Amino acid sequence: MGASALGWSINAASPKAMFGSQLYGWGQYYQREGKDFNAHVNEVYSALRDMGYDYAEGSLDTHTPENNLREAERMQIKGLKPVSLYSGGSLHESGKATETVEKIVTASAVCAKAGFKIINCNPDALGRNKTDAELETQAKALELLGDGLRKLGLQLGIHHHTPEMANGAKEFHTNFRKTTPANVGFCYDVHWVFRGGVKPEDALKDYGPRIVSWHLRQSRSGIWWEDMDTGDINYAAIARHASQHGLAAKYTVELALEGGTKITRNAVENHRRSLDFVRKTFS
Repeated sequence: MGASALGWSINAASPKAMFGSQLYGWGQYYQREGKDFNAHVNEVYSALRDMGYDYAEGSLDTHTPENNLREAERMQIKGLKPVSLYSGGSLHESGKATETVEKIVTASAVCAKAGFKIINCNPDALGRNKTDAELETQAKALELLGDGLRKLGLQLGIHHHTPEMANGAKEFHTNFRKTTPANVGFCYDVHWVFRGGVKPEDALKDYGPRIVSWHLRQSRSGIWWEDMDTGDINYAAIARHASQHGLAAKYTVELALEGGTKITRNAVENHRRSLDFVRKTFS
């Protein structure tokens, strides 16, 4: 399914690029050192600012929505912009899906006032493939969620891990094909698409115009690399496509670690090197 079939027009004028850092990987680095990441968030914000990052992406707090405002203020004090937040939630069961949507929209009302622009959401996985009925319920919930966020002046970006890529990436595709581009955008995590067996360039052709933000990670021989550099994914080709088609340009570096990842530098140096690579590649 191409962009025209989705009802999107391609804008050849590339938007101004912004570069951010997802906080999940930072938490892993602090955990390796036996430290509580939450007690060190301010020093991470300072480091990101000093390296030249524009924003940090943390998690949406749906339990205490006011905390999202406080987090935006902490970022701004350190010179970072409130841009995007990450969320999950059960969206495949009718009753629970409605509750999840209401919680996210309620919390996002605070986020909109705080200056955030994007809510990236990865629907909860079940440990098995979702049924057609569950996928239908999930698609309706995503449409409802996206509509609610749009009315607040926010964009919804659907994120994905490997469970969505199973069974011929059925859930991954259904999330887009049964929703409208006006309400449901794409948080394009390039490496999870790659790991799930979908060619990154194919995902761009099908859903590129829906992109509202990116998550960027690299691997070599299938194992996550400690920084963004050359490797399994040809990011130069992806960047050319993004530039030629004027795709959204909010690039979030996410240096997650896994078994086999070789760590030879500290978190700050790896994020500095990654920002240099992503800027050169995508600017």
